[in-house]
Amino acid sequence: MIMKKVELVEAVATATGLTKADATRAIDATFATVTKALVKGDKVPLVGFGTFGVSKRAAREGRNPRTGETVKIAARNAVTFKAGTALKEAVNK
Repeated sequence: MIMKKVELVEAVATATGLTKADATRAIDATFATVTKALVKGDKVPLVGFGTFGVSKRAAREGRNPRTGETVKIAARNAVTFKAGTALKEAVNK
């Protein structure tokens, strides 16, 4: 099952007593804040949940699986997430 944003908003609104509009604004603000921090290169630790971060991926050569042709893959930044202990334990109950 995939939880869509609408379902997340409904769950947050129900759990907190917020309206769906207020829950949407809170979730959007959270995502925007995490995104801004990651763009600056900061880590975002959420105690008990996990840590968002950015890792640098070096340029490399890859291979087109269809043609076998070698292609250059540009360097880039990748978003990382390391689950916290509480989240790991909750998922593995």
